Amino acid sequence: MKLESNGILIGLRPFNERDAIARVFSRGYGVLVGVMRGAVVAKKNRPLLGQVGQMSWNARLDSQLGTFHWEADKNLAAPLMMSHARLAAMNAAFELLNTLLPEREAYDALYDKTLWLMGALGDDVNGAYLEWETDLLRELGYALDLSHCSGCGKTNDLHFLSPRTGRAVCVDCAAPYVNRLYKLPLSIGITLRFIEGVCAQQGVAVPVMRQMLNMVEYYSYLFLALFVKFAMVSTFNKEGENHDLDNFDTGTGYRAVYVWWHDVKA
Repeated sequence: MKLESNGILIGLRPFNERDAIARVFSRGYGVLVGVMRGAVVAKKNRPLLGQVGQMSWNARLDSQLGTFHWEADKNLAAPLMMSHARLAAMNAAFELLNTLLPEREAYDALYDKTLWLMGALGDDVNGAYLEWETDLLRELGYALDLSHCSGCGKTNDLHFLSPRTGRAVCVDCAAPYVNRLYKLPLSIGITLRFIEGVCAQQGVAVPVMRQMLNMVEYYSYLFLALFVKFAMVSTFNKEGENHDLDNFDTGTGYRAVYVWWHDVKA
């Protein structure tokens, strides 16, 4: 049996001293698993996560662990290596594909979206990843509908999301259940809740990299808050004013950042 297609190398782990077990997300065949001969010791054309290339999967029987012949065209992960946030988003996406997608089932739309994600992470990491994960949930049968209220059909004042149906809820309909609903806008913290539900139904744990991605977002906001406070302390102490760390206006905080940054550059 022989399968040939284009693919993205989304998983690679040592099998023995020379070979590795690889997982390739391919067009037309979905996720394929097989052995890559010499992948561990290769010094030239070494297989790396994030590579896109031509893939050939061979096995004598359909039930056997096949063998890959891999020819990489380019490494889409290379531009992401200098940013921990971009790299974390890529690893989280690959781990979800490895964990949730069944083998040898085509997901061509998701394959194209994954290629798009690898190129879009350079601009808006959270926005690009959130769009990709929303598409992943749709492919798995958990489509989120934010177009209108699930209760009355209104298309405005949609500030909540139902955790049970994945559909938007307007302010009026949400009033009796506000403590049970997720608050919009959509975030990777909210989509993580739906991912947890998918993993629970499949009997698998949420990938560690996906959990860490949520922590990266949290600590990014925490760092920004601490940075704003530090800038305000530096600015107002310089001006001889008192400053309360626990109560400050956001606009004033960002003004303080602006003043402090220009002082540093000067």
